[in-house]
Amino acid sequence: MEKLKPMLWSVMKGYTKEQLVKDIVAGIIVAIIALPLSIALALASGVTPERGIYTAITAGFVISFLGGSRVQIAGPTAAFATIVAGIAAENGIEGLALATVMAGIILIIMGVCRMGSLIKYIPYTITTGFTAGIAVTIFIGQIKDFLGLTVVSEEPLIETMDKLVGDIRFISTINVQAVIVGAVCLAILIVWPMINETIPPSLLAVIAGIAMVKGLHMPVNTIGDLYTISNALPALTVPVFNFDMVQKLLPDAFTIAILAAIESLLSCVVADGMINSKHRSNTELVAQGAGNIVSALFGGIPATGAIARTAANIKNGGRTPIAGMVHAVVLLLILVVLMPYAALIPMPTIAAILFMVAYNMSGWRKFAYLLKTAPKSDIIVLVLTFGLTVVFDLVVAIEVNVVLAAMLFMKRMSEETAVEGWKYVESDDDDPDSINLRDVAKNIRVYELSGPLFFGAADKIAEIHAKDFNNCLILRMRSVNAIDATAMHALELLWEKCQKKNVTLIFSHVNEQPMSAMKKSGLYDKVGAENFCAHIDDALERGAELGESRQ
Repeated sequence: MEKLKPMLWSVMKGYTKEQLVKDIVAGIIVAIIALPLSIALALASGVTPERGIYTAITAGFVISFLGGSRVQIAGPTAAFATIVAGIAAENGIEGLALATVMAGIILIIMGVCRMGSLIKYIPYTITTGFTAGIAVTIFIGQIKDFLGLTVVSEEPLIETMDKLVGDIRFISTINVQAVIVGAVCLAILIVWPMINETIPPSLLAVIAGIAMVKGLHMPVNTIGDLYTISNALPALTVPVFNFDMVQKLLPDAFTIAILAAIESLLSCVVADGMINSKHRSNTELVAQGAGNIVSALFGGIPATGAIARTAANIKNGGRTPIAGMVHAVVLLLILVVLMPYAALIPMPTIAAILFMVAYNMSGWRKFAYLLKTAPKSDIIVLVLTFGLTVVFDLVVAIEVNVVLAAMLFMKRMSEETAVEGWKYVESDDDDPDSINLRDVAKNIRVYELSGPLFFGAADKIAEIHAKDFNNCLILRMRSVNAIDATAMHALELLWEKCQKKNVTLIFSHVNEQPMSAMKKSGLYDKVGAENFCAHIDDALERGAELGESRQ
């Protein structure tokens, strides 16, 4: 069983000065990349800019220190933007902090209970659908700032559809100069990676945006025009726990926890492939939980493993958790020294950065591929998840579609379960295929059961019946590998029906799990050990003996 041992403890045994230098360099570069992203994602989440930096510092350091990956970089991510904005708008920063702490506790419990491997049971169609949906919500949420619109509303526009309607209503207020700034920054973000991979394009876009607005005196909103920027160190603030708030925020906390688990473990898997390593999934969940708790206590927002920043860490030579810890320390220094200058960043620049984040996370190629190739039931889950995420929110999308996916899976499995009676034909000794036929006494009726016997298919057992001239019923179960309590109850009802009609029930080739379940339920003793046969020929012989004894 996997130990809950941080990867840092393992990699430090053979740590060298050369790797320390590489980790420091990688950590500095990732911090430069994370700075504008953290600010942008904080604004997309409906909180002040410095809270994104607080998150990257606190959660980034704790998750690297305690994590189960060698190279994971954690911080605020786009996946949380919509749900964080909703929680903050409805419950305030205090409610968001409480939900994040609760999510952290849930993640720690998941790790301690060794649930890291269970995340793989979240259907691929659901993760693809809500990732694409989140990308669309981020894109829609940034249209206002990119176009420089003046949207007038009595209440803050939180829901994605409300934001879209507001953008359409006030499209006449478009600021052409804001569009120019946004377009130039977006062009830099698209073109610069083709020219140079060393200097982060988001950093260049920020510099270009500031230079345009300040140098040309363009009337474009900056972060400082809309928000108060603070370079103060994060202070410890413990959210107030009360039963009503805990009950209200529990669904949001579960959503944050599940999303953090999925994204962080997915990032770990991607990183493993890049460095030929193997992460410790349960250790990573515990670290994610601890990181989110610390983030909430020091003014941050939910955090998880960031795939893009993790990949940047690997490409720049980072190979141990030291790089992630350096990244957090560098961000702390930037917060103290350079944070006031973040007030100069134009809002269209932030919008352009988030447009690229949305595009990169959308996975539209995977989405289109699934639409072409997936079974109809999976396409329904995919499209419904996407639609609910955009029109409503992530909580509704996950709740509805996990249930729907489970129901469709059970339907599919029930269709694989079959209960068929043997066909009785006249044997012809000259028939070359007659070797496959068996002589069955007239008193015997045989049913072939195949597929998993569970509650979704238990009703098929009710189709089993004996003829008036049968006093022996054989159930051949060589293709049944699993049975649940509902199906077991159906078999018990069948045995009772056989008892009333004086019919002996015989089982042939019962596999390990069904046999264990039958013994535990008491059905094995009711039927009798002599009526459990290892092979169908033994069962037919047993049935024939019973037929002769009753003549």
